[in-house]
Amino acid sequence: MTAHTKTLIRGARLLGGEPQDVLIDGETVAAVGTGLDAEGARVIEAGGLVLLPGLVDLHTHLREPGREDSETVLTGTRAAAAGGYTAVHAMANTFPVADTAGVVEQVWRLGKESGYCDVQPVGAVTVGLEGKHLAELGAMHDSAANVRVFSDDGKCVEDAVIMRRALEYVKAFDGVVAQHAQEPRLTEGAQMNEGVVSAELGLGGWPAVAEESIIARDVLLAAHVGSRVHICHLSTAGSVEIVRWAKSKGWNVTAEVTPHHLLLTDELVRTYNPVYKVNPPLRTEADVLALRAALADGTIDCVATDHAPHPHEDKDCEWPAAAMGMVGLETALSVVQQTMVDTGLLDWAGVADRMSLRPAAISGIAGQGRPVAAGEPANLTLVDPDYRGDVDPAGFASRSRNTPYEGRELPGRVTHTFLRGRATVVDGKLA
Repeated sequence: MTAHTKTLIRGARLLGGEPQDVLIDGETVAAVGTGLDAEGARVIEAGGLVLLPGLVDLHTHLREPGREDSETVLTGTRAAAAGGYTAVHAMANTFPVADTAGVVEQVWRLGKESGYCDVQPVGAVTVGLEGKHLAELGAMHDSAANVRVFSDDGKCVEDAVIMRRALEYVKAFDGVVAQHAQEPRLTEGAQMNEGVVSAELGLGGWPAVAEESIIARDVLLAAHVGSRVHICHLSTAGSVEIVRWAKSKGWNVTAEVTPHHLLLTDELVRTYNPVYKVNPPLRTEADVLALRAALADGTIDCVATDHAPHPHEDKDCEWPAAAMGMVGLETALSVVQQTMVDTGLLDWAGVADRMSLRPAAISGIAGQGRPVAAGEPANLTLVDPDYRGDVDPAGFASRSRNTPYEGRELPGRVTHTFLRGRATVVDGKLA
């Protein structure tokens, strides 16, 4: 990676607006304006490029420790940088589970060593993700990793008493419980979204109510306790309405949507290609349109990738045996451009809000999701919005290749990423 130096980004469209110059000096933004002095600085001619604050992902599976055949902290953070991210939140479903101070500190230190983006561990809510006993929430918060987000993602905290206790516990340090909303008894044997397509294909259906019932319960619990709950990978129109209702009450509820739920539908399952098998499942076109509208109006707070890498053998098999999940860090911004910017639902300032400022605010991660302004950390992403190209997973920085976009043309390309002034991506390539 390029060492710290003075860098002048000349003529970039800051948040998609009028061209401006941005001067980076060391780890911070020194000045923003026009006609800035470039003496002694490396100059990046950024005419036509859009400058955003570094992206922040609330939901990343880095797999280390335990599943390094899928991903490592190093390969995952390289993928993140390639996608324009300067911070990711590493989910707790590793082996061993990140349910103690020791494990979250290990992940945090591996992130420090990688140097491609900040890694903020997410702690497990329950011991071993088993849903029976609260994990060491306080110890994880008090550790060097300073954990403030807790989730059993991959599994739902199905016991209402355990969920209430977790919400009460994290309230003491303004933490947040991020719920994987899936009533397990309603999804036993489920293989895809329950609907017309599942009936025609004869695959076990995954009903929308399995998600919506848990969200309804948990927003009520959060209101009762006076604590914060975050809904992971919201996927149905009904879920949108519940979150919208909760917010209208003034309750402290936030929600995320994945890029793939903004673009793909359950019609793709007709191919029986396991690359489209994901949790929660791809839903209907009506759900997709509702999710886009909710992201645009702010009901859904942010975009989170749910980057879920798997080795080839876990996906290259018959549908029922295939693992759930898809990689997303390196394509997320392109999908958001296609579904939200190119459709007129969001401008680039809105993208910065939903992919950087809001996720950073939800987690409280320090130094990330900040405005591009003098004195702020130089965590920045330059994007070429006019680029069009087919997705080729062979060029991914991620260790896994389970993308649903292989061969699909997507817009936009990250040309440069800066982590506290240090270039991690230069001219579209890892530094």
